[in-house]
Amino acid sequence: MSRIEVVPYDPDWPSVFQRLHDSMWPALAPHALRIEHVGSTSVPGLAAKPIIDMTIVVPSVDELERVIEALAGLGYEHRGDLGVVGREAFRSPEGLPVHHLYACIEGALALRNHVAVRDHLRAHPEAARQYGELKLALAEEHPNDIDAYVAGKTQMLLWILDAAGLDERERKEIASINGGAA
Repeated sequence: MSRIEVVPYDPDWPSVFQRLHDSMWPALAPHALRIEHVGSTSVPGLAAKPIIDMTIVVPSVDELERVIEALAGLGYEHRGDLGVVGREAFRSPEGLPVHHLYACIEGALALRNHVAVRDHLRAHPEAARQYGELKLALAEEHPNDIDAYVAGKTQMLLWILDAAGLDERERKEIASINGGAA
């Protein structure tokens, strides 16, 4: 297991996302609605693991299959849902900036989770600051224990999801996935 690294916000993260987006969008455009920059690197000023999180949003299951095929043509390996219903994960080809790539059908809870956290933190800089401080402290306290790191973020993420308008059933479902990592 590699060491958990949380770093101060890097203003280059949006441009890294845009380069990755632009490199894959021509192959995905016939089948996808958009590509969202999600995760902590998508929130200005937020400390984060230096990994760009991206979610391809597709309109239907049929189009999801076409997106999987298009990504294979770009060198991405489909890894399945990795235990998160409604979210398909991909391993990126070597030589690209470090990123996690997912695909979700529009409206899927996994997508709503990521977008709700991102949008809430973008709109509430104080919450983003507190979340960043928590992540830095957890990475220092649990540098080699991803489960403890994720568990330590759960209560704050559930608070953010509540503030963002996800109902109790949705928050419980999210909390049950991967120890609550949103």
